[in-house]
Amino acid sequence: MNNRPRIKLRLTAADKVLEFMGWCVVLLLWYAVTVHYSKLPEIVPVHYNAEGKVDKFGPKSVLLMIPFITTVLYVAMTIINRFPHLFNYPVKITEENALQQYTSASRLIRYLKFIVVVIFGIIAFKSIPNVAATSEGLGTWFLPFVLLSVFVPVIYFLIKSVKTA
Repeated sequence: MNNRPRIKLRLTAADKVLEFMGWCVVLLLWYAVTVHYSKLPEIVPVHYNAEGKVDKFGPKSVLLMIPFITTVLYVAMTIINRFPHLFNYPVKITEENALQQYTSASRLIRYLKFIVVVIFGIIAFKSIPNVAATSEGLGTWFLPFVLLSVFVPVIYFLIKSVKTA
């Protein structure tokens, strides 16, 4: 791994749009939680079961953790994404395949960053109406959405990585 080529990747227009959209969702999440925070009761939904129904309540301060954790994860993944030569790959990285492998892995991380903020955003945006009893939890679609939006791209990346090695 130490002898892998180090390449500075250039972001495409699509990469820049995804980065911008990710930061917009992070900021929107902070805005929504802070704007609604003072109006929330002291006890709010803090956990959902596999069916997307509320199964635990707790202090409203837990809702502030959602944008905080989202921001930390987004920033951490952004920093990690600057070092694709340190990632684990299913193929041997060589001078010939490094650019393609790094670009593909970097796009996967960028996509996963965006999905993470969307998932946390959905939780926050569904939790606020749940407090007012105007929503029935996250919905039965939430868990399949999370699983598909995370695992399909990872599987696609692995297959593409092996095929283009």
